[in-house]
Amino acid sequence: MNFGRALDYMKDGNKLAREGWNGKGMYIELQLPDEQSKMTLSYIYMKTADGNLVPWLASQTDILSCDWSII
Repeated sequence: MNFGRALDYMKDGNKLAREGWNGKGMYIELQLPDEQSKMTLSYIYMKTADGNLVPWLASQTDILSCDWSII
């Protein structure tokens, strides 16, 4: 699936990953702020291969790839 479609699925609450990522168990997810959040705007974060959660910024390769899948 392409990134545009993956983004739509993420907006529906799904976790997404790329087949081309090397790390096992990695995925991205959309975080929507609520009244308890310190952030006031939505953002995408990644679960890394070592289990950490970090802000995520798409690379050109990520945006142009068609190997996205729902986790």
